[in-house]
Amino acid sequence: MINSSLHSAFILHRRPYSNTSLLLECFTASCGRFPVIAKGVKSKRSGTSGLLQPFSPLLIGWRGKGEVKTLTVCEASAPAIVLNKKSLFCGFYINELTMRLLERQDPHARLFEFYRESLNKLAGAEEVEQVLRQYERVLLSELGYGLILDQEAETGEPVDPKKHYRYDVEHGPVLISASSKSSISGSTLLALEYDWRLERDGRRESRALMRKVLAHYLGHKPIKSRELFQMQ
Repeated sequence: MINSSLHSAFILHRRPYSNTSLLLECFTASCGRFPVIAKGVKSKRSGTSGLLQPFSPLLIGWRGKGEVKTLTVCEASAPAIVLNKKSLFCGFYINELTMRLLERQDPHARLFEFYRESLNKLAGAEEVEQVLRQYERVLLSELGYGLILDQEAETGEPVDPKKHYRYDVEHGPVLISASSKSSISGSTLLALEYDWRLERDGRRESRALMRKVLAHYLGHKPIKSRELFQMQ
């Protein structure tokens, strides 16, 4: 079966497939995430391999009835989004997180646009942790795991920016009497909810919170791209 229309897409991951081909993990607005084989693109006569890179906005077409499709058409829809140094590692992290959490053949058009927007923010030298925290939050929300950040889990009362909370992954913030190493301030919770600027303590608290929440859904397998940050 041939897919005759072109679809907006990004490449989340690529690896060699035989001597001249590539196996690509594609992320599209219309069809979600799925693998395709790009046949012959590594041959000397093909100029397509350089186009099939992460962070390049593409228009693609494919054919095939099975889970793994065959790429038939590929063209750039916009210039590649250039990420450097820390922003590049953040891009790899976003890609890996999307691959780990998003089921194949599960389209999320809003998430696709937010993914594009997040890459552009990273390229624009915006505060990378702010970008990552918001992408994590939106990704979880799109997949049905949205976080409650603005009201207490037990009472439904609004979160107080001056108080501290323990976060229960399945229920939300639980008010505690005093701060601790594992607590999170109400101001940080509200900053995450409304995308307000995170200051130093807020960046630390929000990073710890999102790691806890993501570990709940990802299991014990570590996120490889985090190791790139530790090497810097």
